[in-house]
Amino acid sequence: MKQLRLKVLAGLFLVAGILSWGGARLWDSVGTLPSVPLAAPIVLAVIAVVLTATALSIRVRLKAQRERRPGAKGVEPLMAARAVVFGQASALVAALVAGLYGGVGVFLLGSLDVPARRDQALYAAAAVVAGFGVIAAALFLERICKLPEDDDKGPAPTA
Repeated sequence: MKQLRLKVLAGLFLVAGILSWGGARLWDSVGTLPSVPLAAPIVLAVIAVVLTATALSIRVRLKAQRERRPGAKGVEPLMAARAVVFGQASALVAALVAGLYGGVGVFLLGSLDVPARRDQALYAAAAVVAGFGVIAAALFLERICKLPEDDDKGPAPTA
């Protein structure tokens, strides 16, 4: 399974940010800019918590399995693969969403004297921070589920 590349996530974040900044400028010149929902950072934070909890649960189960504790519940490879895919998809979407809200937030920096715009800029900033939290949790989950033979450059030996 391929690992997430930070360059891809950073590129997605930057492209989405630039496009949303331009879109916000255009939309504001034509009409009223849509508001940043308060739920955006909350939803991203919940996803980050779920990813972190999944990673910690898998880490505890892998440790118990390695130590051969009696009654230890192991980690099925398919479950670990599903967790990694969930983490990778969440990280990609979080980079996109954080970029979108980041671009809108940068646009709103020009009008912080208006209380409603200041609140929107704060919501956008919180969404960007929560998006980075999702990315960090996804990378942590991916690191937890990484197999020891994933470090080798060559194919795994077959018996």
